[in-house]
Amino acid sequence: MKLPVMPPVSPMLAKSVPTIPPDASYEPKWDGFRSICFRDGEEIELGSRNERPLTRYFPELLEAAQAELPERCVIDGEIVIATERGLDFEALQQRIHPASSRVTMLADHTPAAFIAFDLLALGDDDYTRRPFSHRRAALVDALAQTGPSFHVTPATADAETAQRWFDEFEGAGLDGVIAKPLTITYQPGKRVMFKIKHERTADCVVAGYRVHKSADDAIGSLLLGLYTEDGALASVGVIGAFPMAKRRQLFTEFQPLVTTFEDHPWSWAAHQAGDRTPRKNEGSRWNTGKDLSFVPLRPEHVVEVRYDHMEGERFRHTAQFNRWRPDREPHSCTYEQLERPVTFSLAEIVPGLGSNNR
Repeated sequence: MKLPVMPPVSPMLAKSVPTIPPDASYEPKWDGFRSICFRDGEEIELGSRNERPLTRYFPELLEAAQAELPERCVIDGEIVIATERGLDFEALQQRIHPASSRVTMLADHTPAAFIAFDLLALGDDDYTRRPFSHRRAALVDALAQTGPSFHVTPATADAETAQRWFDEFEGAGLDGVIAKPLTITYQPGKRVMFKIKHERTADCVVAGYRVHKSADDAIGSLLLGLYTEDGALASVGVIGAFPMAKRRQLFTEFQPLVTTFEDHPWSWAAHQAGDRTPRKNEGSRWNTGKDLSFVPLRPEHVVEVRYDHMEGERFRHTAQFNRWRPDREPHSCTYEQLERPVTFSLAEIVPGLGSNNR
């Protein structure tokens, strides 16, 4: 492979801002795996945000790149799995699997798509020093005939349209808006763009904790629960961003609430298999050496957390601590408090997206 921009490349990043800034190019914020695609003839590589290769996990995109992309190019974008119900990040996570046979099977049953939103190189030309307005125009022209696997993200210079996208597109699984100053060059690893994400709060029950990986007397993360309509306590996610002194304080404060699995709403957690559940001794898909066992607590404490959006019945990302709620009764912490976005079709955002899944 010999391109004007060679792998690995750290993608250009965005910093969070509370509102949509003026005088920028606005795009939907896609919820997938950030990736830079390098193509030099028959050689194709997919790099990740942390500069590690994703190539082996998405064989269908390699085949599609041969058919849809310019002969020699470097394109920044997002790998997503699109369905008629919206983006499916859970299915995307399943693709990071060591067994090639499983990857091949999933590539056939849940094929991925690539949403392109920046151009780093085309032919022998390095575009990274050009302003974004030039890169965007060249990207649209270079990928004019792509599809059904490679798509160019919509963009607008109208802030009101961007606000409408922010409000509506969440129903298709997108999680906000990206704003790019028109004059910025491509700056790998630098936070020179802006992201506006949904942020909400929820009152959750603290149902357990994991011990910190480097201190036996400190909390690593707190496990959160919400009650369902039938009164069961469901696992919804974790919070874990505390200073070390606070982690030790919480560890001490929660010791009187430690209980056994037999006396806990998640008694099944000691023996039931399943991904992303707080199961004792369960391994992690992302780090097979990570211990995800937890200490059960009597569900008596309520905490208010910040979150962006849900993925099924769980928080999509790690929630953030907001405040303790001693005034709330744990059984009042139900799913009814959560805001559910109105369903929105991916095909209305990018024509044809989500229609090629089998």
